[in-house]
Amino acid sequence: KRIPVGKKVAIICGLGGNGGDGFVAARHLSKKFKVQVFLVGSSTNIRSEEAKINWNIIQNMRSSIEIQELKDSTLIKPFDADVIVDALLGTGLKGALEPPLSNAIMMMNRSKGFKVAIDVPTGVDSDSGDIKGEGFKADLTVTIHKNKIGFKNAEKYLGEVIIKPIGIPLEAELFTGPGDVYLTNKPRPKNAHKGDFGYVLVIGGSETYSGAPALTGMGAYATGVDLVYVAAPETASTIIAGFSPAFVTVKLKGSRLTMKNLTQLQPFLNRVNSVAMGPGLGTSEGTIEAVNALIDLVDEKNLPMLIDADALKSYATRVRKFKAPTVLTPHSEEFRTLTGKKVIGDYRERGETVQKEAEKMNATILLKGEVDIISDGHRTRYNWTGNPGMTVGGTGDVLSGIVVGFMAMGFDPFESSSAGAFINGVAGDEVFKEKGYHVLPTDLIDKIPKIIEDALSGKICKKV
Repeated sequence: KRIPVGKKVAIICGLGGNGGDGFVAARHLSKKFKVQVFLVGSSTNIRSEEAKINWNIIQNMRSSIEIQELKDSTLIKPFDADVIVDALLGTGLKGALEPPLSNAIMMMNRSKGFKVAIDVPTGVDSDSGDIKGEGFKADLTVTIHKNKIGFKNAEKYLGEVIIKPIGIPLEAELFTGPGDVYLTNKPRPKNAHKGDFGYVLVIGGSETYSGAPALTGMGAYATGVDLVYVAAPETASTIIAGFSPAFVTVKLKGSRLTMKNLTQLQPFLNRVNSVAMGPGLGTSEGTIEAVNALIDLVDEKNLPMLIDADALKSYATRVRKFKAPTVLTPHSEEFRTLTGKKVIGDYRERGETVQKEAEKMNATILLKGEVDIISDGHRTRYNWTGNPGMTVGGTGDVLSGIVVGFMAMGFDPFESSSAGAFINGVAGDEVFKEKGYHVLPTDLIDKIPKIIEDALSGKICKKV
């Protein structure tokens, strides 16, 4: 409406869903404008199935749409157009931008045309408003569904903001569903190599408990991570190794975790993408001190971490605010120990309590219960999947593995926790159909890969 008919529009597209939106926009704009589509990367690497479909559609419109693949950074020059449309990433930003995306943003900013961003300007973290390296400076941002949390901290990159409804009721955001699995889906290209999908370190186990850290590790593997290290005292590590030959076990000296083990763990903290601590650790005085020191160390490294089970009890002795992306997974009594607050009322009232405490800690809290409550202090969601058969020991350890696995792939704690709670609950529901209340945590692990695939293919419906 703002641009005269016949003007030149350059749409710069990425390889994911936001790029797919750009292809759709090109199709419609080509009726009244001279449209150019620039794909940053190779079309063989387009990740989204919907984007592939729309890419193929515009291949048949080359008489009205000029299309160019920018497979190399050297091909990216300032764009000569009246309108520059950013369809590179949207909310898909994970970490600082690298070439060729950073080069594209630099050239887009240098270009003279009116600049429009689809959903979120590339380079802007939609949750925090932080700028990851280069950021696209839009004159107009057309954001999908609603304003993003981080927009208040990124105003100079947004320009005017228009909210475009797409028919999603606000109530739908309250509950977990297959869409959360989609948000934690990391496509695996043909040229993927070891390390691209994350390394996890699980720190747990003691003389008494050897199964818990193994279940967490197996849960992480079921999400598709590349490698899981399990660090446990010598008395437990041999048993843990027997659970799966895929584990890399780290034998910690002694029968329980103590301060003496921190030096031994340090090299592994430098290798991994996320850390889960707590399953089966115990709460001896020396272990509590070591866990708190580990939390501080991981937090200082800004390494994503999940704190569960006995590590929650250790953290409760010295509650503090986090800097690193962090998930806490208490049940109601552990939550009370952490915060001094009893979770009461209907699910929304409980959600408000959890949200306030999550904001204080600058962490995501996944409160386990009949209805799981997930909050990062800004967003709150509820998970209704699962059943009473999941009270059996170990299902929470599997949940921790799923969540820390997604975090290792680069997904934020809230997204990882929402998807993890949904997947774990659906797995429990599937086992219940077969075995009733005779559930084992290992039964859940066997279900996880298919549940993820079914959620991505639309075979699972939301349970509310």
